[in-house]
Amino acid sequence: MLKVDVPASLIGGDVAEGFGPVADAFRANFVERGEIGAACAVYVDGKPVVDLWGGYRDGVKRLPWERDTLVPMFSTTKGVSSVALAHAHARGLLDYDATVASYWPEFAAGGKSEITVRQLLSHQAGLAVVDVPMDLEVLADPDKVAAAIEGQVPAWPAGTRHGYHGISLGWYEGELLRRVDPQHRTIGRYFAQEVAAPLDAVFHIGVPAEVPAERIATIHGYKPIEMVLHLRELPPRFVAAFMNPRSATAKAFGNPRVLGVLDNYNRREVLAVESPASNGTGEARGVARVYSALSCGGQDLGIGPETLSQLEDAATPPTHGLRDEILHVDTSFSLGYIKPFPSLRFGGGQWRAFGTPGAGGSFGFADPEYRVGFCYAMNRSGFRLWDDERERSIRDALYQVLGGPHQRPDGSARRARVGAAS
Repeated sequence: MLKVDVPASLIGGDVAEGFGPVADAFRANFVERGEIGAACAVYVDGKPVVDLWGGYRDGVKRLPWERDTLVPMFSTTKGVSSVALAHAHARGLLDYDATVASYWPEFAAGGKSEITVRQLLSHQAGLAVVDVPMDLEVLADPDKVAAAIEGQVPAWPAGTRHGYHGISLGWYEGELLRRVDPQHRTIGRYFAQEVAAPLDAVFHIGVPAEVPAERIATIHGYKPIEMVLHLRELPPRFVAAFMNPRSATAKAFGNPRVLGVLDNYNRREVLAVESPASNGTGEARGVARVYSALSCGGQDLGIGPETLSQLEDAATPPTHGLRDEILHVDTSFSLGYIKPFPSLRFGGGQWRAFGTPGAGGSFGFADPEYRVGFCYAMNRSGFRLWDDERERSIRDALYQVLGGPHQRPDGSARRARVGAAS
């Protein structure tokens, strides 16, 4: 694993008065936790209170991380992409409890006619695996993507189980949005025009050609085989399934193979296609700004209380329980987002928060209880599915300042206080 000494002079940005503990935690990530390059942004009550960046956008070449550096955020993309679906819901273009096939008739093939939008977005549709071989040429053409996925046969009856649709979720979201949008825009274009532009948020689902290469951070990832050396951080059953090419887990992350290897996200052709579940690239402050708009009532996006209440509601679990068929641990999903559950506690201590973590350690979320929009993003990949110690240290410090609950998965509901140990 690449190790780099980052001088203090490469830490930039600022925090509002009282948020010094967050800056301290950010600096400690470089000194104590092996961070190479990272950015962190937090909005509270719609105002930026943390905007930090530092280290190297390329640790090998020692190129500094700048204020406007963009970084691939892997599955943190899922929650951002799902804002586009929430926007469409607020406009009356789709109903979460309608069937997907009512908007996309061809989706009914393979026994999927009764699957609802809610079940699809909550990873309960049994569509984590796509049997038709995919490649970047297919992903560059939305019509080819739709043709490849719409005939997929579900792995289980919708609503009975769930399993992380690690890459496929974005393709289904993208085609569904194309079908309901009067302009038939791709999800990347819809997000850019309806969400990112009004908020002046820099985040791309499919990086445009005009974005200079020098603005994009280099991912310092790991090879899949290295996962077996980190079984204290990764669930052993997940690693075993990932390494078994016949398993649903391996198939879910291995089609196309190019998207299942972290370092491949340094390839411009990989970032250029729209993979709305995995390859979003942007600034941490852009993600935090989007979540801030949702945590503060949605007015900045024209998203009203009816839609927001659905995002904030507790997840409806599948009838067979919370064990994830792909990740092989308990999980909780709703409408394109992960929700707080015992092994991932985030936000104000209730179920209202929603967001998504990304491979390697990034995380973006909205906390309506404390009116927080949060994002941490980095370029050195850690091994946890969530709760990477670098990101969690920032959350701990933030809620220490806010007087909110500890963010650790210890079942504790006790409150932090300014000055208390995190």
